[in-house]
Amino acid sequence: MSGKLAGRKALVTGGARGIGAAVARSSPLTGPTWRSTTGAAATRPKHLPPDRRRWSPGDIKADVSDPDQIQRLTDQAADALGGLDILASNAGIEHFGKLKAVTPADFDRVFAINTRGQFLAVQNAVRHMSEGGRIVLTSSASAHEAVFPHALYASSKAAVECIALNLSPELGRRGININAIAPGGTVTDMSDHAASQYVHPDIDADFHTVIRTASSLGRMGRPAEIAAVVSFLVSDDASFITGRTVQADGGWF
Repeated sequence: MSGKLAGRKALVTGGARGIGAAVARSSPLTGPTWRSTTGAAATRPKHLPPDRRRWSPGDIKADVSDPDQIQRLTDQAADALGGLDILASNAGIEHFGKLKAVTPADFDRVFAINTRGQFLAVQNAVRHMSEGGRIVLTSSASAHEAVFPHALYASSKAAVECIALNLSPELGRRGININAIAPGGTVTDMSDHAASQYVHPDIDADFHTVIRTASSLGRMGRPAEIAAVVSFLVSDDASFITGRTVQADGGWF
């Protein structure tokens, strides 16, 4: 691999589709791995060039809501790659629901994947990292803007930013940087299914009209644009940035 990340050993969770796939595809990372789930996420990313396919969704499957599978995922990746330099934690699920409709099972599932899964991914990955390690967690613009009815999802992502902030001094002692990224509306299959739910029920407009009028750039982001921010955060160019969340949201206001 060429570029500033040449020779780095990276684990990408949630890399079978959407933003995670863009991170694995466009970032010059050595030996990225993909987490497969069911349905569309289990489809092999054939758009990757041949030399980037040595890991596929079928090689390492893991459900990040299961602590044992997270440990297995990170250990297998580290064993195969000879250690880990980078963790790009992207696996997550969406959720909309009014307060009265949210069940304990909903709460546990969303936090198990979006929050606990990312925390445990860090816990396990750093066992294989040395000085110079880089970690990027995935939050959301929803952690910074009120969306109706999105409290459960948004709080699970806001917690991720607190994880990055509060682990930064601990991991900093080992020379490991940890940050988070908070993407805004991004063109993915997840956004295709959830877009209409981001519009407040009292607003007589479709989602794309809202984006045009409430975003400084007037459009949704592209997965490759979010991946570029991740690439920066895991590079040596970001060596003096840790514990921070980068809002890549197109200037949402």
